[in-house]
Amino acid sequence: MYRFLLTPRWWGINVFLLLSIPFCVFMGSWQLGRFEDRVDSHRDAEARIATDKREAARPLDDLLPVTKATSGKQATASGRYGTQLLVPDRTLDDRDGYYVLTLLRTDTGRALPVVRGWLPGTPDPAEAPAAPTGEVTVTGALQASETPGSNGVSARGGLPEGQTGAISSASLVNLVDYDVYDAWVTLNQGDAGMRAVPATAPGGTGLDLKAFQNLGYTAEWFAFVGFVIFMWFRLLRREVELARDAELGLVPDGDRDGNQDEAPDAEREPERSSPSAV
Repeated sequence: MYRFLLTPRWWGINVFLLLSIPFCVFMGSWQLGRFEDRVDSHRDAEARIATDKREAARPLDDLLPVTKATSGKQATASGRYGTQLLVPDRTLDDRDGYYVLTLLRTDTGRALPVVRGWLPGTPDPAEAPAAPTGEVTVTGALQASETPGSNGVSARGGLPEGQTGAISSASLVNLVDYDVYDAWVTLNQGDAGMRAVPATAPGGTGLDLKAFQNLGYTAEWFAFVGFVIFMWFRLLRREVELARDAELGLVPDGDRDGNQDEAPDAEREPERSSPSAV
């Protein structure tokens, strides 16, 4: 009954099964490893943020450009506060609010975006505390420029005047008439009673969408293993049922030898004579 397993067709099916299962297991394990690496990287980044906060601050220019190694490091810069902007759609402790962002004009001719703090509610310039006047020195965690649409950064346009959706030099250069550093700093202590904005882990080290995509791909590869095995058993069961039916003579008409399409001559309906032949 199982002799059909030795046919070339079933040899191909069996070889496909034997090759696909270890391949899917390997790919699923690899995707799971990628997810676990991102989890470990996220933990390390969170721990490094706390460690960096206790380190001595270094001059801003010594930490640029911002990389995974310098992101979160304590930076210091001096200058005078200039343009102030509000950054809407920012949450802190599950509360909606906005950042108060002020550009620090440094002696280099470029301005450093400084997040002086966070306020709850909708952005209101009247509620945002004015920046200190005169020469100031700021100290805070260095952060890389944001990308709209990623890591919770708003990508919506049409914001009112005095607001920006992302803290990045590409966005700010269109709002001010001077050069802007491709980085920003969040103060360790909120200015003028505002809440300080905690530093975040650099891109590629957190549990972002890509990390959960790896987890989803892991489930897909292992699910495909089950699907392949299920289809193999289904084909096997079908072949066994057909073999049993053949032994009992219960083979469908379409499966009979010769696939007869017409009845024997003896069973054909006799041809009727046409009226013209009478």
